[in-house]
Amino acid sequence: MTTNKEIVPQSINQNSPLTNSSLNNNNNTSTNARELWETENNVESILGPIDEYFKYDVKIHQSIVNAKPWEKDPHYFKWIKISAVALLKMLIHARSGGNLEVMGLLIGKVAHQTMIVVDSSPLPVEGTETRVNAQAEAYEYMTTYKEVVARVGRTENVLGWYHSHPGYGCWLSGIDVSTQLTNQTYQEPFVAIVIDPIRTISSGKVNLGAFRTYPVGYRPPDDGPSEYQSIPMDKIEDFGVHCKHYYSLEVSHFKSVLDKRLLDSLWNKYWVNTLSSVSILAQPDYLAGLTKDLAEKVEHAGSSVS
Repeated sequence: MTTNKEIVPQSINQNSPLTNSSLNNNNNTSTNARELWETENNVESILGPIDEYFKYDVKIHQSIVNAKPWEKDPHYFKWIKISAVALLKMLIHARSGGNLEVMGLLIGKVAHQTMIVVDSSPLPVEGTETRVNAQAEAYEYMTTYKEVVARVGRTENVLGWYHSHPGYGCWLSGIDVSTQLTNQTYQEPFVAIVIDPIRTISSGKVNLGAFRTYPVGYRPPDDGPSEYQSIPMDKIEDFGVHCKHYYSLEVSHFKSVLDKRLLDSLWNKYWVNTLSSVSILAQPDYLAGLTKDLAEKVEHAGSSVS
């Protein structure tokens, strides 16, 4: 005769010193990784009792919106500050898309020449490996989202959109420029963020850019060469044709004691996804693509010289 006795293996016994040691080691590793991530991405800590970045003053925001200073100066917005919470949410969303583009909303406010992103939210869109299409469902979702956040007391505005470029850098394609220009025409102030989840994995530093388009017919001054980034051969033409139609904002990141609990939760999810993801060096398709792209560029350079 047997009895139904619960047997707890030593490896999962919660009172086991080995288990406690492993948990402590995992926690320490996660904490160290987060500290390194925050250092690599220059995340500013806000320690004051009153968080000015999160504090929303309707009158100040509306006064800037009513004045429309960007109509007189196409370069009016020069900086963008992104909360660590919004950044991690964008990263997790972009990573979930794999090689397919994803798209989402940016929530925030504006200050003098600065756009401040405090939150982000995914949009239900149809994505491919080269573009993301915002259909009617996405715009309906956007409208509903605005109504719901206002109903629960969130007075921040939709400040822009983000989408991913898996493996091919942060810039605006012709379709992106058209989308952003339309949004700036009807929903100012508005900003576009592009994030590359694959290059982020490979470097450990977030690969992200923030952009605003110029008005139609505006010719920007020659600012000289911009920061170098590798553009795949099959996208160089699209990049070159439209690169003078928009400009980059200087990006910085911040965190606050007010959002610590949410940030902790998001980091745990991001950290688990990072550990479970395939290493960039073990992705044969991506490496093969890089090798092929390099070969095409060398061949093109050789034919140009000859």
